[in-house]
Amino acid sequence: MSDRLDAILADGVPRVCSAAVAMVAAEGVVVAEAAAGELVRCADAAGTLAAVRPPVRRDSIFDLASVSKLFTTVVLLSLAEEGRVGLDEPVASWIPGRDPRITPRRLLTHTAGLPPTRRIDRELPDSGAAERMAAILDTPVGHPVGGPYLYSDVGMITAGRVAELAGGAPLDVLVRSRVTGVLDLPDTGYRPAARARIAATEWKPERQSPTWEPGCVRGEVHDGTAYALGGVAGHAGVFATAGDLVAFGEALRLGGGPMLRQESVAEMTRDQGAEGAPFRHGLGVRIGDPAIVGPLSGAYGHSGFTGTSLVIDPARGLTVVLLTNAVHPVRGREGIGELRHAVAAEALRLVDLAR
Repeated sequence: MSDRLDAILADGVPRVCSAAVAMVAAEGVVVAEAAAGELVRCADAAGTLAAVRPPVRRDSIFDLASVSKLFTTVVLLSLAEEGRVGLDEPVASWIPGRDPRITPRRLLTHTAGLPPTRRIDRELPDSGAAERMAAILDTPVGHPVGGPYLYSDVGMITAGRVAELAGGAPLDVLVRSRVTGVLDLPDTGYRPAARARIAATEWKPERQSPTWEPGCVRGEVHDGTAYALGGVAGHAGVFATAGDLVAFGEALRLGGGPMLRQESVAEMTRDQGAEGAPFRHGLGVRIGDPAIVGPLSGAYGHSGFTGTSLVIDPARGLTVVLLTNAVHPVRGREGIGELRHAVAAEALRLVDLAR
């Protein structure tokens, strides 16, 4: 284990986030893990300390935010293996009326010409999840189809809906049957039940729900659009522990089994040629994203708005997870990039020591 990893988190908590768990696996063995902070630190947006502040543990559960996109990607690729969906077939095959140039591949590489986001909760405050999803799927193309790269939650929500239609089940059921169930990840999924183990996120005065009372979000998805869609969406909504996320990353690092075939993972992690991104882009994954890989050049993975990240480095045999709630009690805190880089640098130091 690494005293340095403890020190890295201690330096970032509570300055960057109120809670953090980091875990590093080298060749499948966890060689360092650390936890710091409190699952609920603040009672309001002003930072008033909460009356009860439960400590973070290494099995604490965090809102993964956009790291959820990797689970959607794996589900779609598993369906492609079975011939239920073609990566280069028009999405209009499943969602009539969509631009025929939009394909699952373009959705997963953010080159479908769809806008970054759409606050459907604000547009349709009195509608249900089904009506809001229909409106999302009807979002017009507003940018060139095929590129350049434009990061789009709308695109990944669409990808999740394609998975549901091709897979014949809701997305949370598909993630459970095709990812978390086969990998035995008991603490990973949408709409978690173990609220006492979950890190709080942002303080919000109101949400589009008749039962919501002002407070810090805890146990419900932080992302407003995913929340408006019932908590399950292709771009956000998955919660997990660091240990579960390491196991997910290790499955990808080792070629996908039992989730995917090796050739599917190879395609997922191949540079798809999306132009205009500050990194190379695979299917759902970012390759060499400077925001998360630090010195692990060539590694791939994804980050999440709440302050989470998964980095997989096959060349060095590493899987690196950092889970935080950097949006608690408010978003816009500084330092998450530096914290991610410090954890990645420590992972590199550990693997170099072992050589």
